[in-house]
Amino acid sequence: MCTKLMNFIKFISFSFNFLTLFCIVSIVESRKLGFNSSLLEGVNGINDDDSIVYIWPLPSKYTYGNNTISISPDLSLEIGGNGGNSVIVREGFQRYTEIIFKHHSRKKSGVLYDVNKLRITVNSDNETLNLNVDESYSLFVTAENGNSIVQGASIEANTVYGALRGLETFSQLCSFNFGTKSVQVYKAPWYIQDEPKFVFRGLLLDTSRHFLPINVIKQVIESMSYAKLNVLHWHIIDEESFPLEVPSHPYLWKGSYTKFERYTVEDAYDIVDFAKMRGINVMAEIDVPGHAESWGSGYPELWPSETCREPLDVTKNFTFDVVSDILADMRKVFPFELFHLGGDEVNTDCWSSTPHVKQWLQEHNMTTKDAYQYFVLRAQEIAISKNWTPVNWEETYNSFKGNLNPHTVVHNWLGPGVCPKAVADGFRCIYSNQGVWYLDHLDVPWEDVYKSEPLEGISDALHQKLVLGGEVCMWGETADSSDVQQTIWPRAAAAAERMWSSSDMTSARNMSSTVLPRLEYFRCLLNRRGVPAAPVNNYYARRPPVGPGSCYFQ
Repeated sequence: MCTKLMNFIKFISFSFNFLTLFCIVSIVESRKLGFNSSLLEGVNGINDDDSIVYIWPLPSKYTYGNNTISISPDLSLEIGGNGGNSVIVREGFQRYTEIIFKHHSRKKSGVLYDVNKLRITVNSDNETLNLNVDESYSLFVTAENGNSIVQGASIEANTVYGALRGLETFSQLCSFNFGTKSVQVYKAPWYIQDEPKFVFRGLLLDTSRHFLPINVIKQVIESMSYAKLNVLHWHIIDEESFPLEVPSHPYLWKGSYTKFERYTVEDAYDIVDFAKMRGINVMAEIDVPGHAESWGSGYPELWPSETCREPLDVTKNFTFDVVSDILADMRKVFPFELFHLGGDEVNTDCWSSTPHVKQWLQEHNMTTKDAYQYFVLRAQEIAISKNWTPVNWEETYNSFKGNLNPHTVVHNWLGPGVCPKAVADGFRCIYSNQGVWYLDHLDVPWEDVYKSEPLEGISDALHQKLVLGGEVCMWGETADSSDVQQTIWPRAAAAAERMWSSSDMTSARNMSSTVLPRLEYFRCLLNRRGVPAAPVNNYYARRPPVGPGSCYFQ
């Protein structure tokens, strides 16, 4: 035991495992793992249950004490490790200090604060943001002049993206005390070791059904980081509109609603860069061969005929040249290794009634179902040739799983039971069961969102690893800039905790007493940060409150 203590003192960078830390803390401070006092004294009256921890999503492992410590309004950053000096870390620290000290308070003369600096150690200087990036972190918050071996506030992570997740947790521990007009951390000392359950924790945003301005997309991305979501699935294009600039085919965005509702290439770069600074990948989607009527506004030859405007014309090499050129242009903008090719809801009836397509089918001895498969597989080959891993909606798996490229990621949406079958066949899978994780379904309560488990029906450990994670989908038919955030939040947060926190942490038996108060608190945290999240207990999501009352009980 003493040897461990001596080794710890020598290894002051606190790179050790959680069990050793817990052992040390138990001796030095005589703390015990558990819930033993009121967590947020600055939020009196929210809930009398001492066991509730108001961190969303819940960390993997944590201990805490029963002290209250103060944070200096002049909190400084101290960096360490090969990646500590990253602009991602520095700008992240700046963003979070603005959140933490949202209420202006001056440093009081003669007052000694318990925490005056935050040390962030990042072990790697590799800032590549890919699917399997390490988002783990350790967070320690104690008084600098206390009895703990680890003193002050410290975050250690292997990557800058783990450091960002640690900053989010640190910001949630900080609470403004209106009595003392200072920022405090309750139940210190805190010792947290955390990592996500799934590598893919996504939100789909549909900008075809309703155009969303750049600043709104950025607001959504910013709010995603608060819940530790890490993939924006940008459903840019659909049959209704084609708002994206494609340099190789400049007439494609004639399919936009108006000339004012478009995204330039520079806009797309800006969104990707903005997201990366918050540890969020952007997975773009072009949905083929269906959902593509808008393509023909600029290039009518992509339509089989004037009366058959989708699916795209499968008979012409020009169609696949355009697909290839779009992917080539988009590859310069979107570095994420996954690219979504859609493939859902393809109604091929008009192919068989269009003379030249019908003739082509006969010449190639194909049915319309065969032609659908041909189109999807050829699009996959194009994507793979550009060093992308194809993602397709589940209809492709349901229709011709035996011929799909083995690297295909199957995206579930029609209902439960698809991911278990897909992973059993060796495919990777993303869970988005429309019955619970489609946010445009306004009558789905938060409890159903929270209880949905991407691993349901999958007991084999190797098969479980093939489930990348999940995604909540914000389809845009009835959502635009006026209500998109209210529709996303707070229900997306329920899924976010399911995807981040371990199963042990999310298996609450009585959600109304253990999860609901925390979700209500997180909803109010979003409101305080400028995110217009709707009341938690709405019968229909995104509706405003029905009467006066506290944010914490709506």
